[in-house]
Amino acid sequence: MAEFRYTPPDVPLTVIHHDHEVVVVDKPAGLLSVPGKGADRADCLIERLRAAFPQVLLVHRLDLDTSGVMVFALTPHAQRHLGLQFEKRQVKKVYVARLWGHLAPKQGRVDLPLIVDWPNRPKQMVDHETGRAAQTDWRVVRHEPDGTTRVRLMPLTGRSHQLRVHMAEIGHPILGDPLYAEGPARGFPRLMLHAESLRFRHPDGGRAETFSAKCPF
Repeated sequence: MAEFRYTPPDVPLTVIHHDHEVVVVDKPAGLLSVPGKGADRADCLIERLRAAFPQVLLVHRLDLDTSGVMVFALTPHAQRHLGLQFEKRQVKKVYVARLWGHLAPKQGRVDLPLIVDWPNRPKQMVDHETGRAAQTDWRVVRHEPDGTTRVRLMPLTGRSHQLRVHMAEIGHPILGDPLYAEGPARGFPRLMLHAESLRFRHPDGGRAETFSAKCPF
């Protein structure tokens, strides 16, 4: 495998919504959510946000290669409130992905426990004995003429690399996945995974709100 070189995209920040408690953004693929190890990985979404919102606080993350909706807190109260919602699985997340092959049936659930693959970090793997519970619902959007499938994925848990491992395990890896796809499924310009929408209760008042970002592929 070629050595990883971090080349974050030079694109403007896309703020979907902000108020006195939260800021919601559309993260581009190829940009870290938080700083990585080393000065060469300091550029990241939260640092770019800090220029406009100095008080910004982390709530959750998206993988480097995944694009889409992320929410950040602007107060400690909002960070606690949102953090609990994620912890209690009250946040509704919907992703769009393109998969290798024609996935059938039209909808279903993957229920496979996951654990870190220590010799191959940061990879994760299925482990039925010591893995943590992980469930993903899928719904086919359409089968493409090139033999791939566009789907919506709804994770019920929030394990690291959950969607990527689950799709690979059922024989339909996400296109362009540098870790879990093999052969021609890997040969795409980016990981075809996008966080399309996020639904949570607003920290001020508890009203349910949904924020979306258009899929770029």
